[in-house]
Amino acid sequence: MIRKMGIAALLCVFACAGALAADFNGKWSAEFDTQIGVQKYTYEFHVDGTKLTGKAVSERGSTDIQEGTIAGDTISFVEVINFQGNDLRISYTGKMEVDQIKFTRKVADFATEELTAKRVK
Repeated sequence: MIRKMGIAALLCVFACAGALAADFNGKWSAEFDTQIGVQKYTYEFHVDGTKLTGKAVSERGSTDIQEGTIAGDTISFVEVINFQGNDLRISYTGKMEVDQIKFTRKVADFATEELTAKRVK
């Protein structure tokens, strides 16, 4: 009996934690200054459990999000763009705060930028 109650309590904890997970689904927009000028992005996120897919859309075009993960209110993914004939890896990590995500964006090994993406309503 005690074992069943313990299992039920544990399942309740997991269910509640899932209910409190941040909702990253949808479109998010950001405008931020970089070494090559102001960048305007729209991120289109699709979440399935802890897996994140979608697109990063900028004035240069659209790229698929790679290696996307969600853990509670934390998000991470990679955008790979072609820059002057070379693949450039851009890694994002972020944390949701109400209807915005505070990101750190690491461009290869030469730049780190902070930006805020806001939910498109």
